[in-house]
Amino acid sequence: MFFVFNCSAQQEPQFSQNMFNILTVNPGYAGSNDAICVNALYRNQWVGWAGAPKTMLLNADGPVKFLRGGVGLTIFNDELGADKVFGAKLAYAYKLDIGPGQLGIGVSAGIIAKTLLGTKLNPYIDDGSDNAIPVTDDSRTLNNLGFGLYYNTDILYFGISSSQLLEAEASYPIGDITLKRHYYLTAGYSVRVTPSLELIPSAWLKTDGTKIQGDINVTAMYNNQFWGGVTYRLEDAVVPLIGVQWNNLKIGYSYDITTSDIKGYSSGTHEIMLGYCFKLSENKSAQRYRNVRFL
Repeated sequence: MFFVFNCSAQQEPQFSQNMFNILTVNPGYAGSNDAICVNALYRNQWVGWAGAPKTMLLNADGPVKFLRGGVGLTIFNDELGADKVFGAKLAYAYKLDIGPGQLGIGVSAGIIAKTLLGTKLNPYIDDGSDNAIPVTDDSRTLNNLGFGLYYNTDILYFGISSSQLLEAEASYPIGDITLKRHYYLTAGYSVRVTPSLELIPSAWLKTDGTKIQGDINVTAMYNNQFWGGVTYRLEDAVVPLIGVQWNNLKIGYSYDITTSDIKGYSSGTHEIMLGYCFKLSENKSAQRYRNVRFL
């Protein structure tokens, strides 16, 4: 009755297989592969915890030569307790050849629909007499803009980006919300150990200007077909991951082993990835090349 505490949490969905999810946070990535690629991710976070996050995401992108760059599409649905978020955005990246690689200068624009699921609220007295507690679903749609730079060669990549640039606001009966601006830094490097074995260390940092969280990953790719690795997420989890790539189809799985204080209440997090790339051009002559990006 006498003390009020503020509680802040992430607004944008979190994933562990971030090497397949760069487009979501960085529009400069759009069209980085010489292929039309579609990736889908499903994340069931903190299994066993009532109202825990469940997230579905779809990314698609490809190069468009007459636009001198690439375009991309991101659609996601994220549900956490009584909070449901649907988002959709288009991305465009202008490509510049710089040194041995290519720089993508990207922008994205879309909408975010945030819904307060009043039907999932369970107040102590549920007679509908308190107007501050909704008993039906209440939705607001906000605009979303993003910007990003992404540079890649055949053995490295790095990018910097920001989302929710407008910091759009919406009012609900129980209070106001603001889409906090987020910042991302991504980087990865390929090390050829043997002709068939490749190590790819990478990092993924994110912040809203108040709190910083980072993922540090090392993945081993064998014969450009099988991969396995481990990620350490600061103060949160250790994440083993595996996957297989056959022709243009790839399937990946990761499991978050929680290391924070909630580990006694959660059975971890499952995440599944499914992707397909359609190559735009084929060279009939046999070639072998190195590419740090997961096609």
